[in-house]
Order: sequence, then structure tokens, then C-alpha cells
Amino acid sequence: MSDKKATLAIPGKDAIDLPIYSGSIGPDVVDVGALTGQGMFTYDPGFVSTAACESKITYIDGGKGVLLHGGYPIEQLANESDFLETCWLLWNGELPTAAEKEAFVEKITMHTMVHDQMASFFKGFRRDAHPMAILCGVVGALSAFYHDSLDITNEKHRNISAIRLIAKMPTLAAMAYKFSVGQPFVYPRNDLNYSENFLNMMFSTPCEDYQISPTLAKAMDKIFILHADHEQNASTSTVRLAGSTGTNPFAAIAAGISALWGPSHGGANEAVLDMLNEIGDESRIDEFVAKAKDKNDPFRLMGFGHRVYKNFDPRAKVMKQTADEVLGELGLDNDPLLKIAKRLEQIALEDEYFVEKKLYPNVDFYSGIILKAMGIPTSMFTVIFALGRTPGWIAHWNEMIADNSRIGRPRQLYTGPTQRDFTPLDKR
Repeated sequence: MSDKKATLAIPGKDAIDLPIYSGSIGPDVVDVGALTGQGMFTYDPGFVSTAACESKITYIDGGKGVLLHGGYPIEQLANESDFLETCWLLWNGELPTAAEKEAFVEKITMHTMVHDQMASFFKGFRRDAHPMAILCGVVGALSAFYHDSLDITNEKHRNISAIRLIAKMPTLAAMAYKFSVGQPFVYPRNDLNYSENFLNMMFSTPCEDYQISPTLAKAMDKIFILHADHEQNASTSTVRLAGSTGTNPFAAIAAGISALWGPSHGGANEAVLDMLNEIGDESRIDEFVAKAKDKNDPFRLMGFGHRVYKNFDPRAKVMKQTADEVLGELGLDNDPLLKIAKRLEQIALEDEYFVEKKLYPNVDFYSGIILKAMGIPTSMFTVIFALGRTPGWIAHWNEMIADNSRIGRPRQLYTGPTQRDFTPLDKR
């Protein structure tokens, strides 16, 4: 029990003592569980002031621009680690030894294939289906193939489900892309690393030898790392809420994918490219910047500022450097849309209006530029986000199951009609 308490005074009722708990880092939290015994609940639209769980996975300080996975700064992980090592960290809370990492990478590599019958699922979608619609369906369908590992109370089952999801997500994502452009599926290759394999499945064809650029593979790996987890965001909370019912991990992750699809969440980098297309030409930049500054104009610049980070998004610093490397590798400095993006970046970093409001370019802005430069269509941006976020979802799902968490059951402030009698149809 906590030694610190807050006292809540409620008119007409006795004062209620509420325990105050401290985490290892970050703000204290007030345990309001005792309110239910008094017939009351807290009211917190959007859960912006509510800690719905205890977690050891990720910590964010939006005011200082800090993002830690297991205590390690995201900048260090992006520059010194790789995606699969970060996956292990999120799942286990510690960095792997050399032997542990080698075994983990081998397991992932050996599980990248999907059942051949999965191809039939893709044929059931319209040719022009959005890749996220396809991904939602096929990930949920994985539970139909792996009956041997669906006992969520069994730690071994949870581990193999995690391996399968992390390993097969790039294969399914690439299949969704290939289906959308009418090209044959490309099988994963065991001689390539995680990011190289994904790029090969995306862009190689039977009629040509696709050369994987080390710069692009490294950039893709960083994109995966920078999206691997972001604490209790909408999609992660959705995975936790769905998982709290006892559903299988494939269904819980499919729910997270659905939540990520929203333009206010995972669709933000896709919205950046839509915005660049709307601006259309460098000559119109000043016009649109003025619209963004006008409080009465609904237009807003996408990819600038962040709901959590009130300072610079720490992931954006890494992505900016990566974007410069990719553009230099591909020689795309004169691409019309990318020239608009670079000019907007300069304005956001120098213009007094944006600097004062701390509307800095965020990770979505730079990742959108990188993916566009790599030739990945905007419809695939959120799919790649989902691929990168999968280990975070899995880690939170596993943490919740291991802690024997209760089923999620938010309450409400009811403002509808009070009790009334039913009126027969002929008297209405």
C-alpha cells in the first residue's frame, strides 16, 4: 500500500482517501478505485488523464521529448541497435546476449513463410481493396491456422504466437502490396535480414533481379524501430482492451491494426503525402502556410507537432537524418513533392509562428518523405506502420496476460432520457 494519499471531499458524503502511487519515473498517479464503492466514477473523455494499466515497457516524457524502451533512449536504439533486437527488448525488458539474439533471429527467419492456403484469402478481396483492409482480415485469419498455440495462459504458446506474428507480418504486408498491383507473391528468403527480406518481397519480381540497397534497408529498419512502441496509444490500448477478454493474440493484433488505420493515428504519414499533393507546387507554399496560420481556415499542415510531444519528437531527429541519406542515395533532391516537403521543413524550423507553438516536423512527416522516395505507395504507409508496431502490441498484450489483468470495462456519464414507459405504436 502507498504511504501517500489524496483526500477527496464530496458534498453530502464522507471524505475519501485515495492512494497515490509513484512509478520508477514520471508523474504520480491517484488510485480512484474506491470511488465505485461510493457510487461514483471519474469522468475523463479520451482517457487523457487516466492510467489504465501498470507497464514496464515504454516511457514517454512529452515535455522533454523523451522516449525510452526498457530505459534505453530511442535515439540510441535507432542508431546502434536493429529492429529484431528492439523486438526482444520490448518483449523481455532487457537487451539480448549475443547467443540469445542469434537464436531469436533464427526463429524469426524460420517462421517467415505463411501457409500456402493464405493466398486464397487474398483472392477474396477486390482488386482495389485498401492494403489495410486486407491486412486486418489476413492477420485475424492466422488464428484459423495455428490452433496449437492459442492457450493464452500458456507462456510457451504466447511466445510462439509472438514469433509467428513478428515473422509473418512482413510477408503478409508485402503480399497485400503485391495483390494490389497485380504482381505474383514473392516468397521470403532466409539469406536476407528482416528489412532486406521485406524490401525484396515488396519490389522483386520473377523477371528481374532486384538489388537491395544497404542504405534503403537500413532506413526501413530504422522506420520499424521508431514505430515499434509508443506506450498506451489508441491502437495499443485497443489491443489491451481486446486482449483483456481472453481473445487469441491474432484477433487482438487485428483489432490494433483496425485502430491504427484511422487518419488521426497511423494514417498521419499518409496524410502528409496527401497534403503535399494538395499544395502541388512550391509556388503555392506561402499560400498554404498562411491558411495553416488562419484560425478560421480548416486547413492544417500534416506532420507537424504531436499530441504527446510538446517539444521536438525524438524520433523525428533520427528520421530527418535518415531522410537526407535516402534522398541522397536516390538522387531525388529535385522531386517536386519532396522539394515542397523540404521547404515546409525549413519554414517549420525557422518561422516564428511555428517555433513559438513548437510545431516541429514529427516522425510522420519524415517517414512519409522516406517511403515516398523509396517508391512505396501511400496506401502502404499505414501497413508499414502496423508492421513496425507489431512487437509493441505483442509486448503489451503479453504483459497484460501475464499480470492476470481484469477485463477492461470503462464507465460513462449518462446524459440520455430517464426511465419512461413504452408507448404503443398506434399512440405515438
